[in-house]
Amino acid sequence: MAQPPEAPPAAPHPSGHETVVVLDFGSQTSQLIVRRVREAGVYCELLPWDAPDAQVAALAPRAFILSGGPASVYETDAPTLPPFVLDAGVPVLGICYGMQLLAHDLGGQVAPSTHREYGPAAVDQTTVGRESPLLAELPDPFPVWMSHGDRIEAPPPGFAVLGTSANAPFAAMGRAANAGAGVPIYGIQFHPEVVHTPQGARLLANFLFRVAGLRGDWSPASFVEEAVTGVRDTVGQERVLCGLSGGVDSAVVAALLHRAIGDQLTCIFVDTGLLREGEADQVMETFGRHMQVDLRIVEAAGRFMDRLAGVSDPEEKRKRIGAEFIRVFEEAARGIGPVAFLAQGTLYPDVIESSTPERKAAVRIKTHHNVGGLPADMQFRLIEPLRYLFKDEARAVGSALGLPDEIVWRQPFPGPGLAVRVLGPVTAERLVTLRRADAIMREELRAAGLERAIWQSFAVLTNVQSVGVMGDFRTYAHAVAIRAVTSVDGMTADWARIPYDVLGRISNRIVNEVPGVNRVVYDITSKPPATIEWE
Repeated sequence: MAQPPEAPPAAPHPSGHETVVVLDFGSQTSQLIVRRVREAGVYCELLPWDAPDAQVAALAPRAFILSGGPASVYETDAPTLPPFVLDAGVPVLGICYGMQLLAHDLGGQVAPSTHREYGPAAVDQTTVGRESPLLAELPDPFPVWMSHGDRIEAPPPGFAVLGTSANAPFAAMGRAANAGAGVPIYGIQFHPEVVHTPQGARLLANFLFRVAGLRGDWSPASFVEEAVTGVRDTVGQERVLCGLSGGVDSAVVAALLHRAIGDQLTCIFVDTGLLREGEADQVMETFGRHMQVDLRIVEAAGRFMDRLAGVSDPEEKRKRIGAEFIRVFEEAARGIGPVAFLAQGTLYPDVIESSTPERKAAVRIKTHHNVGGLPADMQFRLIEPLRYLFKDEARAVGSALGLPDEIVWRQPFPGPGLAVRVLGPVTAERLVTLRRADAIMREELRAAGLERAIWQSFAVLTNVQSVGVMGDFRTYAHAVAIRAVTSVDGMTADWARIPYDVLGRISNRIVNEVPGVNRVVYDITSKPPATIEWE
């Protein structure tokens, strides 16, 4: 197959909507700012802090938000404030590093703090702050989440102090749009985008509507027709192959593409041998019943197991699996005819954790097989219409497309499958053990009526063995970890408070029904600091 001409992933920029641009200075929660803005009904995109002027201007931003980041503004190689931010003549909000950058560039003073703030804090409003549109309707004081080692020692000329905290005398500052002051510019030292700042959504809404005067005219449902048009314009008369995993992301992409290009689409479900118990049959039955698309299954368990033989490193697992998926798709395409495009259900969280070029300031958390795990010689152009959506937005699009709840609300399942839930080398024997333990956990949560309340639940086969007693005999067997989390978007998560009796039944059944397991532990770590998956 000849290499098609290069084209960027088809991820449409909605047109005709007011747009806010978030400039990314490397914070791991930059996408959360985007998400919160969209929740308020305003379209928003994330761009690197050094994005070309033309790329920013093409979005015609009505406001800028500057993210946090790990650097210090006084370092010689620290990210700088692009001139277009202040030249654009639109309102600006700086968060954490973004606030410090504004202060630094506008004549204030930033220095290392003698007492760093990481975690919960309280912000007391000043007299000016109580009258500020940015803090309107917020309690006084109000709880926030801090995460900074530097602080502002002196605000820039013309800026008023709006709020203070125990270790940040300038926790919020602002320059209102009054006579001679130009456009409004605000800075806050805390993070309104995280759930740990309870009034964060209110503050961001104040900036969007009270400060920037926006309407709020965007929703995931409004994305559908724009995405359909974008796909048609990109694809033309070419054929598209869609990797359908059975999850909501790829299902929404398949439904979106089917609406856009009809029988130019072929969906491929790959049985990698890394699926959960009964999953291949369930996916084919469910999607065959609800989606009238050309859906084909490829049995490829042997080749994936060969690729993973002896591999323990999780990054290497993801890369090998991502590359093998592409090879399978390329072979499938040869049996269909000339196929120019591969469609994937890539979401925003995949992009942030993989630290792609559009997030070059951020530290990579893990490579997603469909983002950083793709081979350089791939013979497809990518179509990723959900690349700038969050999971809940993708679900809303799925509902707007008419997908049933059993697809839209299916729990996330990683593309690499059980390979990243078997810690260490992946073998057929270890997969059998994990598959049965995972099935027991899902059965018990379903029986307890907890499935819909939990964002994601699964078992992990650890590489730890421990001593136990069964009957009168000593055992030395595997420890299985079980994990269940609650979340809205997958960017942050908390461990699910499963009733003790349900946890007891899960543990009892796994130890008694799964050979080679004598211990079950429950992971009660939130994200952050952990990720949802173990690998």
